[in-house]
Amino acid sequence: MLWVKSFHIVFVASWFAGLFYLPRIFVNLAMVSQGSVAERERLLLMAGKLMRFSSILAVPAVGLGLWLWLGYGLGQGPGNGWLHAKLVVVVLTLAYHVVCGRMLRQFVRGEAPRSHVWYRWFNEIPVLLLTAAVILVVLKPF
Repeated sequence: MLWVKSFHIVFVASWFAGLFYLPRIFVNLAMVSQGSVAERERLLLMAGKLMRFSSILAVPAVGLGLWLWLGYGLGQGPGNGWLHAKLVVVVLTLAYHVVCGRMLRQFVRGEAPRSHVWYRWFNEIPVLLLTAAVILVVLKPF
């Protein structure tokens, strides 16, 4: 199970790397002037590749997490409330990933409904999610 846990951590870290950087590309896309077609296309290409790569990494991250959950039989009995909270964090992270995909599609269509400042704040959400997950797993506060 230590191999499974190790690879789970690697894939989660890699997935989050994409979730940290993709919204940063959104910040840059929101700041591109109307006449900068080449810059916009380059950023969209980068964002598209990063979204695909992050999506691929999310699959083994979640799959290995499920393997650990089932393998250790966690979540049953007293003292496992931390796991339920962590599963909420995982669901929120998956939802954030889906929202990023929708935002990317908006940019591809030429829509930028929000300011670069909004995307800067949106970019901080995965930091909070990862922090919460690590604290829950390491400290197991409840």
